[in-house]
Amino acid sequence: MAVIVSVTILIYFFLLLWVSHSTSKNAGNGAFFNGEKQTPWYMVAFGMIGASLSGVTFVSVPGMVLADRFTYLQMVAGNVLGYWIIAFFLIPLYYKTNLVSIYGFIERRFGVVSCKTTSFFFILSKLAGASFRLFLVILVIKIGVFDNINLPFFVPAALVLAMIFVYTRNAGIKTIVRTDILQTIFMLLSLMVTVVVVCNKLNFSFSDVLTSLKTDERATIFDFNVSNSTFFVKHFVSGIFMAVVMNGLDQDMMQKNLSCKNAKESQKNVFWFSIIQIPVVCLFLTLGLLLYIYADSQGIDVKGDNLFPQLAFNNLGIFVATVFVIGIVAAAFSSADSALTAMTTTICVDFLGMDTNSSSKTDQKKRTKVHLLLMFAVFVIITIFSQSDKSIVNLVFKTAGYTYGPVLGIFALALFTKIKINDRLTPYVMIFPPILCFIFAFLSEKFWGYNFGFEILILNGFITFLMLLMIKNKEKSQLK
Repeated sequence: MAVIVSVTILIYFFLLLWVSHSTSKNAGNGAFFNGEKQTPWYMVAFGMIGASLSGVTFVSVPGMVLADRFTYLQMVAGNVLGYWIIAFFLIPLYYKTNLVSIYGFIERRFGVVSCKTTSFFFILSKLAGASFRLFLVILVIKIGVFDNINLPFFVPAALVLAMIFVYTRNAGIKTIVRTDILQTIFMLLSLMVTVVVVCNKLNFSFSDVLTSLKTDERATIFDFNVSNSTFFVKHFVSGIFMAVVMNGLDQDMMQKNLSCKNAKESQKNVFWFSIIQIPVVCLFLTLGLLLYIYADSQGIDVKGDNLFPQLAFNNLGIFVATVFVIGIVAAAFSSADSALTAMTTTICVDFLGMDTNSSSKTDQKKRTKVHLLLMFAVFVIITIFSQSDKSIVNLVFKTAGYTYGPVLGIFALALFTKIKINDRLTPYVMIFPPILCFIFAFLSEKFWGYNFGFEILILNGFITFLMLLMIKNKEKSQLK
């Protein structure tokens, strides 16, 4: 098994290297930061499926069916509305102002310090998110390859990060848009093949699957019990805000959208991606239900994030184990490589003031050093986190609620008001809302029994908005 997994990963990696080589010829900063704005919209739309779903979705979403049933679809429905807000409101604004880093909009509205503070919260958010997502694929590789030879966790972590660095360091987003297509294809093929194999193991026909979806309590989509953490309104509204913040106000996802030729093509990309996401997530949840049904039939006690990996490696045969490795590596690489590229872009543009069209060797070396430092930071976080037993998908979104809240608040102020703020005070103000929200969430659960979930993002953003109003200047912004 270890040999098969190792060979599979190597073949896939060399395929990515081939794509990287073909897109890296004469690549300068323009190719790395925005793909020289020559990417067809349909390539971005299809590739974003793999980038947005990631290894977290591949492992955690099937596993969460037992605890949360199909209620994840409530959030996905909210995501769709959020994506349409991005398409019709934010994308025209970003193209109109000709941004490479979207946080340049905050600089134009409020000043350099506000821009850097917002970029800092994005980097903090993305470091945590990328690390949690990569953790899953590295854990699977460790189980499939390295457990038999007793090597520590940091060995596969270092190898995976080295692979990502090698194929993204030259052409950045120009390479990633192309590799995302491959990664999406492999992820979806892996998913569909596993569904078919599990159905064969259960002797299920298509009608049997539909019957299970109709009758099994774990396939419940809507939860209208206001006291539950999966209450519909809470999930749906949180889904809207999560999509806007984690995509529209996130350099990672917007960097791909901004690589399209113009705003209209970028809008097409976001619209079709939002529609395609629904059946893909439905397929992931269906797989989760089938895996639990199979585990029950075999008397296997496994749940959560361990469900898919354990059954793939130990119970469903070598073929499923192989396609599982292909799927999770494709999904994890797709999200991690773009996250690291986006963080590199933000630091180079917003903090170092780098010329995005420069072909200077000095600038390219500086960019490479930033890329390497970010890789090391992710490596440290992953290693520290390697003992966790929590559901990663929930942890990613809960962490985002605290770190993206200030980003939501300052963008709301910039977009919906014309006021100016005291730029120098911005970092001192924006640091408090996440702390206040954490304390409030703790007290809420302890004294009132209400457990804040993803909606903490909305509260965090609202508090940031109000606190920034406290440092407003008298003059209004002249930016149109």
